[in-house]
Amino acid sequence: MKKGCCNVIDEERHKVRTHEEQKDLITRLNKIEGQIRGIHKMVEDNIYCPDILIQVSAVTSALNSFNKVLLASHIKGCVTEDIKAGQEEAVDELVTVLQKLMK
Repeated sequence: MKKGCCNVIDEERHKVRTHEEQKDLITRLNKIEGQIRGIHKMVEDNIYCPDILIQVSAVTSALNSFNKVLLASHIKGCVTEDIKAGQEEAVDELVTVLQKLMK
């Protein structure tokens, strides 16, 4: 079953991304992973709490930025294509995702 730009395979949903999209997302995640490892080392090294908190805030900001990029791609791609194909339930799914993101 195909749903817009997202494929459903064995009850798992998959999104076909361009090489550039995938590279950008993975680059962002690799940077975040490095930041997390840095925080881990700061804790091991007994670094002053406010310094760690500032780094945690930077990771939170990086994750929020990642979410914005991914959400924009989803809306511009999957949601738009689904609506054009008459699959109005895409709007309901988007509302549910946004509600979860805004907790």
